Amino acid sequence: MDKCTVQVNNASFCYGSKKVFNNISFKIKKGEVFCVLGPNGCGKTTLLDCVLGILKLSEGNVLIGDTDLRDLRENKLAEKMAYVPQTHERSFPYKVKEIVLMGRAHKTSIFTSPSEEDKKIAMDALEKVGISELADVPYTQISGGQCQLVMIARALAQQPEIIVMDEPTSHLDFKNELVVLETVADLVKKHNISILMATHFPNHAYYFETNHVPTTLVLMNNGIFEETGRPYGVLNEQNILNTYNINSKVLNFRLDESTSIRQVVPISLIKEKNQGGRK
Repeated sequence: MDKCTVQVNNASFCYGSKKVFNNISFKIKKGEVFCVLGPNGCGKTTLLDCVLGILKLSEGNVLIGDTDLRDLRENKLAEKMAYVPQTHERSFPYKVKEIVLMGRAHKTSIFTSPSEEDKKIAMDALEKVGISELADVPYTQISGGQCQLVMIARALAQQPEIIVMDEPTSHLDFKNELVVLETVADLVKKHNISILMATHFPNHAYYFETNHVPTTLVLMNNGIFEETGRPYGVLNEQNILNTYNINSKVLNFRLDESTSIRQVVPISLIKEKNQGGRK
């Protein structure tokens, strides 16, 4: 039986009387990417905040390993789960290695300093994401793509079983988007870390599956998970139409005898008739 790092059971969440999502259940296996894909406002970030314990579910529960999230103290939760946000405010010129070392905060008290072992773990995390040469560079002087890799390194320094990522490539250029995706793939394949990722980009899921990363994809819409499965099965033109109200084409391209890639290409919006008096 596959070991689950996170299990969400019959989860619902409301802002006042407004229900954001309802009766959602899923499991994230050890060493897989779990992608949540859906339109703006469908509840992806709210769901992640509930899994992280930032928001409290209206109904249902979240298990981290075999323990209910509500029974975990913050320092114990930090040993299990780390978070990479969409954006990070860079207000002070800490060195990159100092930012990553902050991932060890749950192992130190207010009266102690990071140990030599903590510093080694932080440097190892920078090495894993391929930016150890930036260790002594002020954090305010690096690019957006490098900043995102620093956030991933800081998460790795916690030595978690799962990393939660909220649209980790949303502000990156074409190259740095690929750098982050390659880094995530390596973390799963080489280090058996689980990834819970919210994304706006269907082709991210295709990228992971093409590169032999165990991947589960869900299409979130209307407050529920409408489709769940492997990307090649879930991402088809009809499901894209249902979720985003657009026409699209799923294209296949063979790179060589053993490798083919698949991409979703948007074609056109579906315009509602008589919208604003126009056809």
